[in-house]
Amino acid sequence: MHSAKTVAFHTLGCKLNYSETSSISRLMEQEGFEKKEFTDIADVYVINTCSVTDNADKECRQLVRRIQRKAPESMVVITGCYAQLKPGEIADIPGVDLVLGAAEKFNIIKHIREFAKNDSAKICSCDIEEVTGFQSSYSINDRTRTFLKVQDGCDYTCSFCTIPMARGKSRSASIDAVVNDARSLAASGAKEIVLTGINLGDFGKGPDGNAAAAINGRSENFYKLIQELDQVEGIDRFRISSIEPNLLGNEIIEFVAGSRHFMPHFHIPLQSGSNAVLGAMRRRYKRELYAERVGLIKTLMPHCCIGVDVIVGFPGETDAHFQETYDFLHQLDVSYFHVFTYSERANTHALSIEPVVPVPVRNERNKILRNLSYMKMQYFEQQHTGQTRKVLFENHHKAGMMEGYTDNYIRVTTPHRTAWENQIIDWKL
Repeated sequence: MHSAKTVAFHTLGCKLNYSETSSISRLMEQEGFEKKEFTDIADVYVINTCSVTDNADKECRQLVRRIQRKAPESMVVITGCYAQLKPGEIADIPGVDLVLGAAEKFNIIKHIREFAKNDSAKICSCDIEEVTGFQSSYSINDRTRTFLKVQDGCDYTCSFCTIPMARGKSRSASIDAVVNDARSLAASGAKEIVLTGINLGDFGKGPDGNAAAAINGRSENFYKLIQELDQVEGIDRFRISSIEPNLLGNEIIEFVAGSRHFMPHFHIPLQSGSNAVLGAMRRRYKRELYAERVGLIKTLMPHCCIGVDVIVGFPGETDAHFQETYDFLHQLDVSYFHVFTYSERANTHALSIEPVVPVPVRNERNKILRNLSYMKMQYFEQQHTGQTRKVLFENHHKAGMMEGYTDNYIRVTTPHRTAWENQIIDWKL
């Protein structure tokens, strides 16, 4: 594979995966690889996987089959969470050549150079306990909003989740390292940075995952990080991608409310509006705390957009529990939901919880909440009709149209104008 010169990427899953794919892409381009679109013919295809749902697993298999049909001689490399959790399962997919676990994804050049294509896939992985380093990553040139990874891994034990098994212990960059990354992104022309992590509010643990008393002689946490980032010149906007309600302290909310550059937009996982289900999920809060956080945000920032993650069909979720969730979300002053249909994941405690909710019931509950989410977002947008808000328009455009987002995350679509690309424009909604 020494002659390989072109590479194409496909990313499944979260914003963290997008930042890591972008960093891997830059590594390969620095080594002489030319980046291609995934729909093009390339010498190497890299699929960065997610394993939060069965759909992500299935999509990975479908992508490999698609590559096999159009470019059977190309090398197929699979990395990401699915690759760490089930490397043998992936290696058995016809057409897969290389499976890179969590510790090896950033050593991809070495593995490609050493690889000789044969009938069986090569697995380069290790036990997740051995994954201790932190690798800074960010996306750039892909879109106006840049995803900057500042934290990785998770120490929580939610009963439905495999992420700790795929990502390892919670660990972070230092504040100084993040600030330096932000300055580099500012110099490259980025206008907006989205801070990403697996458990972002847990920021402050050292690169080895240990809760060290100090990094560079000082204790660090997420609140201190955002204070430092707010002083970075050249970045007009910061967003917090997702933060657990129990880690979203009042001081963070109050700081964002008075910040120069942090946008009035939070994404806060809820997962269920029933305390009984939250307990079975092993979440670290009750719905009352969640409502309290939303209440403070809306008191200080009535215009703030609030997104919610919610899971339907968790084992033991009765009709009454689901109704609790629906009623809770209906009365809560939030803007939109990301609704996930529960899917069984190997080696999770949730597999032992009964009764199992039938799949058709899960799907129906998903549909009900997605309809409610649509109505919530419509109402949120209508509240701001007639207002003038600042919109950052993106570089890419499609079919003669371009889009951007207001500070409080309302999407705006308009005919494309080159002069508006990556610019912040006052826009009457």
